[in-house]
Amino acid sequence: MRISVSSDMDEPVARALVAQLRERGHDVVAHGALVPGDDPQWAVCSARAARDVADGRADQAVVCCWTGTGASIAANKVPGVRAALCTDGATADGARRWNDANVLALSLRLTSGPLLTEILDAWFTAVPSEDPEDRGNVAHVDGLDRTRADGAGPGERGA
Repeated sequence: MRISVSSDMDEPVARALVAQLRERGHDVVAHGALVPGDDPQWAVCSARAARDVADGRADQAVVCCWTGTGASIAANKVPGVRAALCTDGATADGARRWNDANVLALSLRLTSGPLLTEILDAWFTAVPSEDPEDRGNVAHVDGLDRTRADGAGPGERGA
C-alpha cells in the first residue's frame, strides 16, 4: 500500500512512523519536515499528504503535528478525505471501521513508540463496516464535500 506521511517537525516518533510503515511493507511518500527543503508548516504538509489520497497518488495518509489537531483540520479540508485524530488503538479501529477514515492524524507530543505500534496495528487490521447505517453516515460526509456554495449540504437547509 502507498502511504503519504507528513510531519511539521522531524521528531523521533515521526521517524519511527516512517520506519514502521516501511517495515510493514508500505511504500512511503514523505512531506514536510521529513524531507529536506520541503515546507514543514503543518497546514501545508498535511494538505499535501491528504491531496495525495484524494488524487489517488496514495491509498492512505498519516499526518502529524505537535497536537495532531492542526494536521487533522488541514487534511479534512481536502475533499474526499476523512481524517481522524487517533490517540489509541481503539479510536483508530473505530475510525477505520465506522468512519472509513482514509487519513490517520497523530500527535507528536502524545504518541510514544509502543502507542504508535498499537495505533498502526488497529488502523491496518480494521476494515470499513458494511452496516447500512455506517455506510449511510460515510455517504453523508462524502456529500458534504459536494456542498453548494450557500453552505446547504445533504439534509440541511441554507440560510
